This record gives sequence, structure tokens and C-alpha cells, in this order.
Amino acid sequence: MKSRLMEKVELNNSTKNMDNSEIKSRYELLISSVVIIFCAFLVTLIIFFVVAIQNGIKAGHFLGKETGSRDTITVSGAGDVYAKPDVAQMSFSVVSGTKTVAQAMTDNTGKMNAVIDFVKSQGVEDKDMTTTSFNISPVYEYNQASCVSLPCPPERRVLTGYEVNQSLQVKIRVLDKIGAIIEGATAAGANQTGDLQFTIDNPESLVDQARAQAIVKTKSRASEIANRLNVKLVRITDYNEGSSNPVPAYAMYDKEMASGSGSIPDIQAGQNKVEVSVSITYEIE
Repeated sequence: MKSRLMEKVELNNSTKNMDNSEIKSRYELLISSVVIIFCAFLVTLIIFFVVAIQNGIKAGHFLGKETGSRDTITVSGAGDVYAKPDVAQMSFSVVSGTKTVAQAMTDNTGKMNAVIDFVKSQGVEDKDMTTTSFNISPVYEYNQASCVSLPCPPERRVLTGYEVNQSLQVKIRVLDKIGAIIEGATAAGANQTGDLQFTIDNPESLVDQARAQAIVKTKSRASEIANRLNVKLVRITDYNEGSSNPVPAYAMYDKEMASGSGSIPDIQAGQNKVEVSVSITYEIE
């Protein structure tokens, strides 16, 4: 009986020793994990401070300096291309004045339709004709009664009729027909013509050519200036450009000018200048 009791006690002691050993192992494992995590955190913290210090050193070079205060030079240049216009644009107007609105409308509509029909007969398409204005306005006369004593009677405004003014803008793509169209349109009833302008229908390729010229000239000039100043061009920091396409215009062409001479006017288109100016800013050292 005593022997069994001692065996039981020994078994309990052995179990306790195993439990203590397992607890000790787990505690050691926990301590090791904490040490590893702390070391990793410490390494990360050190790396963070090293990077922050390096960035601070780099930023210190520009401390107190704005972007615009860096050492830069700005050089400008221009390129231009001349080309013959391929489109003419002008306006034809019919001005009618009669006693009543209906009469003025009838007269104006008939003449403008005749102008449009003639222009179409010269090969101008509907897409190249635009009505730009249509106005109806009263016409007054101001009569001043004879004044024999002061105060004089007020001036009287008398309605004498109505005026209808309609304008048509025409784009002419066959330049050789400009004179004939002017002559025929005025003969058909247009009593005011003008705003003749010559343009280039698609100037994009010409603008590209002028821009390329301007950039080459500007870069060459920048290199020359840098050599004279004994500095080095580092990089381009800014670029600006502007373009212009001057359009020559002709004065008003009245119906009397055509009917008086009976000849077709000779219109010279000349050449248009497409110009692009550029401005390039370089950082230098």
C-alpha cells in the first residue's frame, strides 16, 4: 500500500517537473520573440532617421530659395513661313429702304436671293455661305419748325419708312473667281461689299514649320549666350510660345465702282506670313 502511494507521489512530481520545463521553454521563446521584434523596430527607426537626415541635407541646399530665384536665363526667338493664301472671305450686303416693312422685305429678299444664286453659280457651296446679320429699322426725318419767337417749338420726328439690311459672308476657295463674284454679286443687287480677307484654310503645318525654326534658333542662341557667360545649360524649366497669322484686308467695294467702269476688278492675294515666337528658360550652373 505504501509502495503504491510513493509511486503516485513520484508520478505527480514528474508531471510537475514536465510542466515547469514547458513553462520555462515558453517563457524563453516569448523573451526571444520580444527581443527580435524590438531589434527590428530599432533598425527601422535608425533607417528612418538616416533617410530624414539625408533629405534634410538636400533640402538645405535650397533653404530660403524659391524656384524663381534659381540661376536661370531666358532666351527668345522667332520663326516665320510665307505662303500664298488659298481662301478669300468677304461680305455682301443688301440694304433696302421703302415706305413699309413689307415692301422693304420683298425688295431685300429678292435681291439677296439673286446674289446667293449668282454666288452658287460660281461654284461656291452652301457650307461656305453664312448670313451674318438681318436687321429691320425705322427711318425718321427730323423737322424743325421755323422759330419766330422764344421759346422755339420742339423738333418733330416723322416716320418716313423702313430699312432692311441683310449681310452674307462668302468663303471663296477659287481665288481667280474673286473679281467675277464681286462684279456679279453687285450686279445682282448687293449694294455694299467689303471685309475682303485672305486666309490659309489649314495653317497647322505652316505653324509647325515656323515653330521648328523658332526652337532651333532659340536653342542655338542659348548655347551661344551660355558660352559667352561661361555657364552650363542644365535643363529647360519653362517654355512659352505665341503665333500670329496676319491677314491683309481690302477696303469697301461699292456697287458704283463696278457699274461705273464695267470691268472686273483685279484682286491680288499676295502672301501671308505665319510667325511663331518662342521663349525658353534654362537652369544654369
